[in-house]
Amino acid sequence: MKQRTLKSSFGFEGIGLHTGRKVTVKVNPAPANSGILFSRVDLDPALKVRASHENVRSDEMRQTALVVGTGLVRTIEHLMSAFHALGVDNAWIEIDGEEVPGMDGSAQEFTRLILDAGFEEQNAERNFLEIKEPVFVDHGDQSIMIVPAPDLQVSYTLSYHDADLEDQYMTVTILPEIYERELAPARTFCLKKEAEQLLAMGFGKGANPSNTLIFERNRPVQNELRFANEACRHKIVDILGDLFLSGKFIRGHVIAQRTGHSLNLELVRKLAMTLDPNADLMSKKTLTVEEIQKIIPHRYPFLFVDRIENFEPGLRATGWKQVTMNDYFFQGHFPGHPVMPGVLIVEAMAQVGGVIMLGEPENRGKIAYFMSVDQVKWRSPVKPGDSLRMEVEVLKKRSKFGQCSGKAYVGDQLVCEADVKFAVVDA
Repeated sequence: MKQRTLKSSFGFEGIGLHTGRKVTVKVNPAPANSGILFSRVDLDPALKVRASHENVRSDEMRQTALVVGTGLVRTIEHLMSAFHALGVDNAWIEIDGEEVPGMDGSAQEFTRLILDAGFEEQNAERNFLEIKEPVFVDHGDQSIMIVPAPDLQVSYTLSYHDADLEDQYMTVTILPEIYERELAPARTFCLKKEAEQLLAMGFGKGANPSNTLIFERNRPVQNELRFANEACRHKIVDILGDLFLSGKFIRGHVIAQRTGHSLNLELVRKLAMTLDPNADLMSKKTLTVEEIQKIIPHRYPFLFVDRIENFEPGLRATGWKQVTMNDYFFQGHFPGHPVMPGVLIVEAMAQVGGVIMLGEPENRGKIAYFMSVDQVKWRSPVKPGDSLRMEVEVLKKRSKFGQCSGKAYVGDQLVCEADVKFAVVDA
């Protein structure tokens, strides 16, 4: 099956359910293998961040929020759900604020706009995540699991144990026409007592009875149900949106009870670690030399980093190089007075920068090439026996290049500093 993007762009605007602010959004076609990309055009129009579980801010309540540069894009789950169910592999979303508009609280308007825009098949194979064995997350009365199945199915049990919302259940096979008819119109919801608590905490500023089902005594306040089990159906909409943060279309049967976004994302992360043995590298703070070699292509005798600490992909890291008399460059570089060549200190810092840049999910498997080196200063010689510590952080990053600032130390002595710019290209 081939990947698909949109045939044409479309736009919409509205109020964020949580922020209460008006936001304008434009959804565009995107190249094959891009995934779903978000840009905060009010902050950094050139920066495109993939909608991936690695880029999700994990401390948000009752929403899925993506970290985009110095800001966030909140409440992406309903739009992501529509992309997932309708079969959109690649799209680029430009947004001028921090929350996707809530519209009527459902995915219905997003579904209509996507279908009106149409689809364009692309010359790349679709990425499927096929479940081979059960994967589950169990938090007692909340649980979600996925088991092998030939297509995507979801079974959901909603049980709040509360008189304001009776138990509900639904099981459904996810197909575009079923999603459009049976799931997309289902609106977000909460109990009346929860709504009061959320407002007190600063959430739900744009929510009202017209875009949120507020349940009291098992009926929505100032509204009418579209389905008897509308709350349960909306939970399935949320699951589909959160599962698409895996970056793949899933073949499996999801069985969930009382889940929310945090539990859904826990399942996605567990799936990534189960199916990709290298996926947990990006969650590590310390990398061995073997793990470094899984990220950058350098090998002996041109690998100058022995260990990475304080690893934050796309942001910063600390690299270590133990300088020994056995390093090959001492054979000809001042044999009577051995000093590590200054250009190799810069190269070592650049390799740490490469690990930071290529550690991001969208850059996995790519290569970082030097574009330029600026502000280079050598302060003190580095000799055999020294432990070279390299503090490197990202100054700028785009989809095709990045710039890092590095400082190298021996103990507390600054020995070298430089700014390095990379081009990030396919291997």
